[in-house]
Parts: sequence; C-alpha cells; structure tokens
Amino acid sequence: MTDHATADSPRLARPRRPDEQPAGGGADGRPLHAAALRFYWGPMDCGKSTMALQMNHNHARQGRRGLVTTRIDRSLGPQVTTRIGLAHEAIEVIDELDLRVLVTSRRAEGVRIDYLICDEASFYQIAHVEQMAELVDSYDVDVYAFGLATDFRSRLFPAARRLFELADTVARIQVEVLCWCGREGLLNARVVNGQVVREGAQVVVGDTAYTAQVRYQVLCRRHYRAGDLGPGSG
Repeated sequence: MTDHATADSPRLARPRRPDEQPAGGGADGRPLHAAALRFYWGPMDCGKSTMALQMNHNHARQGRRGLVTTRIDRSLGPQVTTRIGLAHEAIEVIDELDLRVLVTSRRAEGVRIDYLICDEASFYQIAHVEQMAELVDSYDVDVYAFGLATDFRSRLFPAARRLFELADTVARIQVEVLCWCGREGLLNARVVNGQVVREGAQVVVGDTAYTAQVRYQVLCRRHYRAGDLGPGSG
C-alpha cells in the first residue's frame, strides 16, 4: 500500500496492531476503544498551529507515536508552521489521500500509530473527516483536528461543519484575538488592496501581515459587517 490511496476507498477491515493485546489495553496503557475525535477551532492568530505542535510534543514525550498532517499551510510546503517561529515536518493531505490507508500502511510496516495531529483541518475534504471518525471508531487512533470554523464570507467551511457534527469534543481555543477596536475578534476578513472583499474562491492563501498582497484581518462582528478595518487602514 502507499500513502496516496483514494479518498473514496472502501471501508477497511481493522488489522490488529503489532503492539495490541487481545484484552486489557495497548502498549501505552490506555484502554482499547477509548480513542476520540477532538476539534479545536478559532479565528486566525489564535494559535491553532502552535497548539497542534504542542499537542504532538506532549504525546511524543510520553512515548506515544503519531503522524502530523496539514493542508495548504501558509508556507505552501509539507510542514506545520506558526507565527511565533515554530515548524514541524508534516504529511500534505491531498484530495486522493486516504487517512485510513496512511495509518494502516505504517502499521503494516511495524510502525505503531497512536494518534494523528491534523492541522488546517478546515481545508480538508469532507471524506477526510469521515476517515478521521473511522480511525477513531475502528482503529483506536486518537485524532486531534485544528482549524478555522468560518471562511472570509463568515460561512462554515464544509470540513469544519462535518467536524462540528462528528467530533466527540469541540473546543474553541481560548487565546483571545482582538479586533482593532478592542472587542473580541470573531471573523476572518479577506483584504485585497485595502478593502474587505466578500466574493472569490473560498480558500486563498494569505497571511495577517499588512505587507501581504492578499491578507486577512480578524474583526469583531460589528466591524466585519461594516467592512471597517480601523483607522489608517486605507
């Protein structure tokens, strides 16, 4: 098997992990079938990717083994990067990638996989979210997904909507992001040539830096609806 199986592959029979015990628990001491799908969401600049890398670090230092995946990272490369300078290599989730095959192929090679860290999960396909749920339910793999909830039009991303529907735990990241007015920032405005735009492709790579040709700015609902980027924005 390869890592790039099709996203609509048939349901796979669950093989026994090399480290799995017939009863009681796995090698890491956790009871079997106790895995969960968790979705952590928030606006841009709230530290989602930083939290994803911290989660991976915490699990790895306790002897657990996992994979880090991403899709359309700001670096445009197969890695998770953060605005505070952290970076970690990752597997790019292309449309054809089947997350179940990604895990089972590694296990077939004798590599234990206990968890997945899925950064930029809002940009994944709905099929990938279904695969996350199956990895939890049928393969006893913990899945930690991190991503935006809404796009620049304030509409839910399809994958985010499915994560809200399927996840065992949904949590908003508690790092507060502020609008220029001091209110809580809720919505991601796309800014082109100094103006808030509300039409265009759902996913366009940009950053929050003011020097970016296409940038994003987190606004409160009031100023998002008004298209007001604050003093000196023009």
